[in-house]
Amino acid sequence: MIFQELTSPDIKAIDRENTICIIPIAAVEQHGPHMPTGTDTILCTAVAEALEAKLPEQTLLTPTSWLGASAHHLRIGATLNADLDHYVSMLLDIGKSLLNDGFRRIFYLNGHGGNIDPMKIAVRELQLNHVDSMLVAGSYWAVADDFIVSTLEGDHKYVGHACEFETSMIMHVRPELVRTEHIQPAGQLIDDVVNGVYVSRDMTQRTNDGFTGRPDLATAEKGEQFFNAVVDKLVETVSSLLTHPLGTTHQDFI
Repeated sequence: MIFQELTSPDIKAIDRENTICIIPIAAVEQHGPHMPTGTDTILCTAVAEALEAKLPEQTLLTPTSWLGASAHHLRIGATLNADLDHYVSMLLDIGKSLLNDGFRRIFYLNGHGGNIDPMKIAVRELQLNHVDSMLVAGSYWAVADDFIVSTLEGDHKYVGHACEFETSMIMHVRPELVRTEHIQPAGQLIDDVVNGVYVSRDMTQRTNDGFTGRPDLATAEKGEQFFNAVVDKLVETVSSLLTHPLGTTHQDFI
Protein backbone atom coordinates (compact mmCIF):
# COMPACT_ATOMS: atom_id res chain seq x y z
CA MET A 1 0.00 0.00 0.00
CA ILE A 2 1.35 3.39 -0.98
CA PHE A 3 0.35 6.15 1.44
CA GLN A 4 0.10 9.06 -1.00
CA GLU A 5 -1.98 7.05 -3.48
CA LEU A 6 -4.69 6.23 -0.92
CA THR A 7 -7.68 8.26 0.25
CA SER A 8 -8.25 8.99 3.92
CA PRO A 9 -11.04 6.35 4.11
CA ASP A 10 -8.64 3.86 2.51
CA ILE A 11 -6.05 4.55 5.19
CA LYS A 12 -8.66 4.47 7.94
CA ALA A 13 -9.59 0.93 6.89
CA ILE A 14 -6.04 -0.45 7.22
CA ASP A 15 -5.35 -2.98 9.99
CA ARG A 16 -3.29 -0.97 12.49
CA GLU A 17 -1.73 -3.91 14.32
CA ASN A 18 -0.79 -6.14 11.40
CA THR A 19 0.59 -3.52 9.02
CA ILE A 20 4.11 -2.10 9.21
CA CYS A 21 4.65 1.48 8.08
CA ILE A 22 7.81 1.85 5.99
CA ILE A 23 9.38 5.33 6.18
CA PRO A 24 12.29 5.63 3.72
CA ILE A 25 14.83 8.21 4.87
CA ALA A 26 17.74 9.30 2.70
CA ALA A 27 19.77 12.34 1.63
CA VAL A 28 20.74 14.62 -1.25
CA GLU A 29 24.47 15.33 -1.15
CA GLN A 30 27.65 15.24 -3.19
CA HIS A 31 28.66 11.78 -4.38
CA GLY A 32 31.97 12.49 -6.04
CA PRO A 33 32.46 13.36 -9.72
CA HIS A 34 30.76 10.24 -11.07
CA MET A 35 27.52 9.85 -9.12
CA PRO A 36 24.32 11.94 -8.81
CA THR A 37 23.65 13.96 -5.66
CA GLY A 38 20.38 12.07 -5.26
CA THR A 39 22.07 8.66 -5.03
CA ASP A 40 20.87 7.86 -1.50
CA THR A 41 17.31 8.96 -2.22
CA ILE A 42 17.14 7.14 -5.55
CA LEU A 43 18.43 3.88 -4.10
CA CYS A 44 16.45 3.95 -0.86
CA THR A 45 13.24 4.76 -2.75
CA ALA A 46 13.82 1.97 -5.28
CA VAL A 47 14.47 -0.55 -2.52
CA ALA A 48 11.43 0.58 -0.51
CA GLU A 49 9.16 0.41 -3.55
CA ALA A 50 10.39 -3.09 -4.36
CA LEU A 51 9.74 -4.15 -0.76
CA GLU A 52 6.20 -2.77 -0.88
CA ALA A 53 5.57 -4.54 -4.19
CA LYS A 54 6.54 -7.86 -2.56
CA LEU A 55 4.40 -7.27 0.56
CA PRO A 56 1.59 -4.98 -0.61
CA GLU A 57 -0.95 -6.10 1.99
CA GLN A 58 1.40 -5.94 4.97
CA THR A 59 3.27 -2.67 4.32
CA LEU A 60 2.23 0.97 4.14
CA LEU A 61 4.92 2.93 2.30
CA THR A 62 5.25 6.65 3.01
CA PRO A 63 6.97 9.11 0.67
CA THR A 64 10.76 9.15 0.96
CA SER A 65 12.14 11.77 3.33
CA TRP A 66 14.93 13.04 1.08
CA LEU A 67 16.54 15.63 3.39
CA GLY A 68 19.19 14.02 5.56
CA ALA A 69 21.84 14.69 8.18
CA SER A 70 24.66 15.57 5.79
CA ALA A 71 26.71 18.23 7.57
CA HIS A 72 29.89 16.21 7.04
CA HIS A 73 29.60 16.91 3.28
CA LEU A 74 28.90 20.65 3.45
CA ARG A 75 32.48 21.82 2.93
CA ILE A 76 32.58 19.94 -0.38
CA GLY A 77 29.33 21.55 -1.52
CA ALA A 78 26.48 20.22 -3.70
CA THR A 79 24.82 19.10 -0.47
CA LEU A 80 21.46 19.77 1.22
CA ASN A 81 21.57 19.35 4.99
CA ALA A 82 19.29 19.24 8.02
CA ASP A 83 20.96 20.14 11.31
CA LEU A 84 20.90 17.21 13.71
CA ASP A 85 18.32 18.58 16.15
CA HIS A 86 15.98 19.55 13.31
CA TYR A 87 16.51 16.20 11.62
CA VAL A 88 15.63 14.20 14.72
CA SER A 89 12.54 16.40 15.18
CA MET A 90 11.47 15.72 11.61
CA LEU A 91 11.80 11.96 12.08
CA LEU A 92 9.84 12.21 15.32
CA ASP A 93 7.07 14.21 13.62
CA ILE A 94 6.64 11.61 10.88
CA GLY A 95 6.59 8.77 13.39
CA LYS A 96 4.20 10.57 15.75
CA SER A 97 1.81 11.25 12.87
CA LEU A 98 1.51 7.53 12.14
CA LEU A 99 1.40 6.49 15.79
CA ASN A 100 -1.27 9.08 16.55
CA ASP A 101 -3.26 7.61 13.67
CA GLY A 102 -3.20 4.28 15.47
CA PHE A 103 -0.46 2.42 13.62
CA ARG A 104 1.57 0.15 15.89
CA ARG A 105 4.54 -0.87 13.76
CA ILE A 106 6.98 1.70 12.33
CA PHE A 107 10.15 1.00 10.32
CA TYR A 108 12.53 3.82 9.39
CA LEU A 109 14.30 2.37 6.34
CA ASN A 110 17.54 4.28 5.98
CA GLY A 111 19.62 4.98 2.88
CA HIS A 112 22.32 7.33 4.23
CA GLY A 113 25.10 6.73 6.75
CA GLY A 114 24.73 10.14 8.38
CA ASN A 115 21.15 9.30 9.37
CA ILE A 116 22.03 6.23 11.44
CA ASP A 117 22.64 7.88 14.82
CA PRO A 118 19.72 10.36 14.52
CA MET A 119 17.23 7.65 13.55
CA LYS A 120 18.22 5.59 16.59
CA ILE A 121 17.63 8.62 18.80
CA ALA A 122 14.22 9.12 17.17
CA VAL A 123 12.98 5.57 17.79
CA ARG A 124 14.23 5.67 21.38
CA GLU A 125 12.38 8.96 21.95
CA LEU A 126 9.20 7.58 20.41
CA GLN A 127 9.40 4.41 22.47
CA LEU A 128 9.18 6.40 25.71
CA ASN A 129 5.52 7.22 25.01
CA HIS A 130 4.67 4.22 22.83
CA VAL A 131 5.98 1.22 24.73
CA ASP A 132 3.28 -1.00 23.25
CA SER A 133 4.37 -0.30 19.65
CA MET A 134 7.15 -1.76 17.50
CA LEU A 135 9.65 0.94 16.54
CA VAL A 136 12.38 -0.17 14.15
CA ALA A 137 15.24 1.58 12.37
CA GLY A 138 17.79 0.12 9.99
CA SER A 139 19.85 0.78 6.88
CA TYR A 140 18.70 -1.16 3.82
CA TRP A 141 22.15 -2.57 3.07
CA ALA A 142 22.70 -3.88 6.62
CA VAL A 143 20.28 -6.78 6.18
CA ALA A 144 22.37 -8.18 3.31
CA ASP A 145 25.79 -7.28 4.68
CA ASP A 146 27.24 -10.79 4.43
CA PHE A 147 26.33 -11.10 0.75
CA ILE A 148 27.55 -7.59 -0.02
CA VAL A 149 30.92 -8.15 1.67
CA SER A 150 31.45 -11.47 -0.11
CA THR A 151 30.59 -9.95 -3.51
CA LEU A 152 32.67 -6.78 -3.32
CA GLU A 153 35.94 -7.17 -5.20
CA GLY A 154 37.85 -4.20 -3.81
CA ASP A 155 39.75 -4.05 -0.53
CA HIS A 156 37.04 -1.86 1.03
CA LYS A 157 34.71 -4.64 2.21
CA TYR A 158 31.88 -2.40 3.37
CA VAL A 159 29.30 0.04 2.05
CA GLY A 160 31.03 3.40 1.70
CA HIS A 161 30.24 6.53 -0.28
CA ALA A 162 29.87 6.52 -4.08
CA CYS A 163 31.81 3.29 -3.71
CA GLU A 164 31.81 -0.05 -5.52
CA PHE A 165 28.45 -0.94 -3.91
CA GLU A 166 26.58 2.33 -4.48
CA THR A 167 27.97 2.80 -7.99
CA SER A 168 26.93 -0.74 -8.93
CA MET A 169 23.46 -0.14 -7.49
CA ILE A 170 22.95 3.08 -9.47
CA MET A 171 24.28 1.36 -12.60
CA HIS A 172 21.44 -1.14 -12.11
CA VAL A 173 18.65 1.26 -11.09
CA ARG A 174 19.50 4.44 -13.05
CA PRO A 175 22.50 3.74 -15.31
CA GLU A 176 22.07 6.95 -17.31
CA LEU A 177 23.00 8.99 -14.22
CA VAL A 178 26.48 7.51 -13.80
CA ARG A 179 29.34 9.57 -15.31
CA THR A 180 31.48 6.59 -16.24
CA GLU A 181 34.20 8.78 -17.72
CA HIS A 182 34.90 10.16 -14.23
CA ILE A 183 35.07 6.84 -12.38
CA GLN A 184 38.39 6.10 -10.71
CA PRO A 185 39.64 4.45 -7.51
CA ALA A 186 39.37 6.61 -4.41
CA GLY A 187 42.45 7.75 -2.55
CA GLN A 188 43.29 6.69 0.98
CA LEU A 189 40.37 6.86 3.43
CA ILE A 190 41.28 8.40 6.79
CA ASP A 191 39.68 6.34 9.55
CA ASP A 192 37.29 7.94 12.03
CA VAL A 193 38.14 5.43 14.76
CA VAL A 194 41.50 5.76 16.50
CA ASN A 195 42.49 3.25 19.20
CA GLY A 196 38.84 2.35 19.69
CA VAL A 197 37.49 5.90 20.02
CA TYR A 198 35.46 7.88 17.49
CA VAL A 199 37.05 10.99 15.99
CA SER A 200 34.63 13.36 14.26
CA ARG A 201 35.96 14.23 10.81
CA ASP A 202 34.12 15.54 7.76
CA MET A 203 34.54 14.25 4.22
CA THR A 204 37.18 16.82 3.28
CA GLN A 205 39.32 15.39 6.09
CA ARG A 206 38.61 11.72 5.40
CA THR A 207 38.72 11.64 1.57
CA ASN A 208 40.56 13.29 -1.29
CA ASP A 209 37.64 13.61 -3.73
CA GLY A 210 34.50 13.02 -1.65
CA PHE A 211 34.08 9.30 -2.35
CA THR A 212 35.49 6.02 -1.08
CA GLY A 213 36.54 2.57 -2.18
CA ARG A 214 36.72 1.14 -5.69
CA PRO A 215 33.88 2.47 -7.86
CA ASP A 216 36.01 1.46 -10.85
CA LEU A 217 35.09 -2.15 -10.02
CA ALA A 218 31.34 -1.43 -10.15
CA THR A 219 29.09 -3.15 -12.70
CA ALA A 220 25.36 -3.17 -13.41
CA GLU A 221 25.36 -6.95 -13.02
CA LYS A 222 26.80 -6.65 -9.54
CA GLY A 223 24.25 -3.93 -8.80
CA GLU A 224 21.39 -6.23 -9.76
CA GLN A 225 22.76 -8.91 -7.44
CA PHE A 226 23.08 -6.43 -4.59
CA PHE A 227 19.60 -5.02 -5.19
CA ASN A 228 17.89 -8.41 -5.28
CA ALA A 229 19.74 -9.62 -2.19
CA VAL A 230 18.76 -6.49 -0.25
CA VAL A 231 15.09 -6.70 -1.23
CA ASP A 232 14.87 -10.43 -0.48
CA LYS A 233 16.43 -9.93 2.94
CA LEU A 234 14.14 -6.99 3.69
CA VAL A 235 11.09 -9.08 2.80
CA GLU A 236 12.35 -11.74 5.18
CA THR A 237 13.04 -9.17 7.91
CA VAL A 238 9.69 -7.39 7.62
CA SER A 239 7.79 -10.68 7.51
CA SER A 240 9.55 -11.69 10.72
CA LEU A 241 8.83 -8.34 12.40
CA LEU A 242 5.14 -8.75 11.65
CA THR A 243 5.09 -11.98 13.67
CA HIS A 244 6.60 -10.34 16.74
CA PRO A 245 4.07 -9.53 19.47
CA LEU A 246 3.21 -6.01 20.57
CA GLY A 247 3.45 -5.53 24.31
CA THR A 248 4.65 -3.49 27.26
CA THR A 249 6.47 -6.01 29.48
CA HIS A 250 8.91 -8.88 29.17
CA GLN A 251 6.09 -11.38 29.69
CA ASP A 252 4.29 -10.09 26.59
CA PHE A 253 7.14 -11.37 24.43
CA ILE A 254 7.47 -14.84 25.94
